[in-house]
Amino acid sequence: MLAAATIANEALSPAMLAEAQLAAYNARDLDAFVACFADDVEVYGFPGALSLKGQADFRARYAERFKSEGLHAIAVHRAVIGARVIDHERVWLEGPAKSEPVDLVVIYTVRDGLIARVDFIKEEPGS
Repeated sequence: MLAAATIANEALSPAMLAEAQLAAYNARDLDAFVACFADDVEVYGFPGALSLKGQADFRARYAERFKSEGLHAIAVHRAVIGARVIDHERVWLEGPAKSEPVDLVVIYTVRDGLIARVDFIKEEPGS
């Protein structure tokens, strides 16, 4: 896994940045995870509903999420188009033994070497 200092000091390609944040997510390494994102990061739910803005809110949300010891995500498929990385991700919020996976599409938009915007698209219950 790439350390937070490495992420901050090296210009990573968008694909490497997406991989670094996924590895930090799975390790529940909050500092390394947050280091992948811009200070003014924005997170959206489809279709364009802003759910949080800024690294302080981002850190707080994931500090809570990282309390789950079974938390795990994989990139089922990844496509890179310029500064955007589009992942089909499968996430287990409580781990594969305790929870069903959630499939979603995540679009990471990279600006100045950090993820500046995240868009989540997931199937709504009953759709």
